[in-house]
Order: sequence, then structure tokens, then C-alpha cells
Amino acid sequence: MRTVDGRVAGRRGQATRQKLLDCLSEMLSSSPYRDVKVIDVARKAGTSPATFYQYFPDVEGAVLEIAEQMATEGAGLTELVEGRSWVGKAGWQTAQELVDGFLDFWRRNDAILRVVDLGASEGDKRFYKIRMKILNSVNNSLAEAVTQLQAKGKVDKDVNPAAVAGSIVAMLAAVASHQKGFQTWGVKQAELKPNLALLVHLGVTGKKPTK
Repeated sequence: MRTVDGRVAGRRGQATRQKLLDCLSEMLSSSPYRDVKVIDVARKAGTSPATFYQYFPDVEGAVLEIAEQMATEGAGLTELVEGRSWVGKAGWQTAQELVDGFLDFWRRNDAILRVVDLGASEGDKRFYKIRMKILNSVNNSLAEAVTQLQAKGKVDKDVNPAAVAGSIVAMLAAVASHQKGFQTWGVKQAELKPNLALLVHLGVTGKKPTK
């Protein structure tokens, strides 16, 4: 772990750096990204702006650091799909666990994901790469699942696995970022998950699930 000027940060320095990131994460949960200033982050962490600048070039640099950590965690979403069965009752369980895990990940990282989405939508390639790293963790495994089902004759050969997987992942991301909005439509969280899992199962297998 190095400082901005290339020096190796000691144990105390690493602890200070992490505290600054933790405080920034907390502030992003309650304040618009563009309103967060270095002096406010430093004050919340009980240190000075000068100390902040020892570890990060600016707020955006620190945000990217948080986003990279989150994307590394997001790579674990692959386990929700990779090597899992989509046949029979096991397929319904896979769909449910994918939806549950995806929505949970989005909910836990809601604040930083909003910033990532904002940066990506504005064309910032750094944020776009982070967003795609998270989505690819599910997309690639889903495409492989559809390909395997095709090979076994369980999915029509005219289906494009990459297109199906990409559409499902885009839907999951859109729903995950809109979870609070469903409540205004009278949809409870407990109702959202099984209905979203139904769509995922239909998308991958082309069939209604066996429950």
C-alpha cells in the first residue's frame, strides 16, 4: 500500500487510509456524490485534508478505490451461476438464489453503485469498466449455461446465448437499482424476488419452472 508520492504506508497509515474510505462510503449513502468534499471526509475521519491527499489525488480517486473493492467482491456473484443446474427443481432453485444474491449485493452496495452508474452513463471509461466487471461475473456464466442447455437439446438452437444472458443481466441490474421504487407500485420485496426469478428461469430455459 503506497501513498500518492510513492512511499510505502505503514500500519497506522493503512488504517488511516481505510478509515477515510469508510467515512467516504458512509457519506455517499446520505449525500449526493458531487456534494462530497475532501475537507468533509477528512473531518469525519478525524484527520486533515493534507492527510487525505497523502493517500488519494481527490474524492473521485477515493471513490474509484471503493468501487474497485466492490467490483472484486462482485466477482463472487459468478458462484451463483457457474456450474449450477437449470434443469427441473434445481433450475428453479438456481434462479431464486441468483435473484436473491444479486439483489442483496446491489442493496449492500447501493451508494457506490449509484456513483458507478452515474460515471458510466457519462462516458467515464474507468467507471464503465468497473460496472462491466460486476455484470460480466454473471453474464458470462449465464451465457455458458444457455449454451450447455442448447447442446443437450433443451433450448432452441436459434437462441443467441450472449444476447439472452446480456438481457437477463441488464434486467437484473435495472430491477436491483430500482428496488425501492417497486414499493411505490405496491410490490413488496417478498413478492418481487419470486416473480423476478420466474422471468430469469424463463429467459434461461424457455420453460416455466418446476417447483
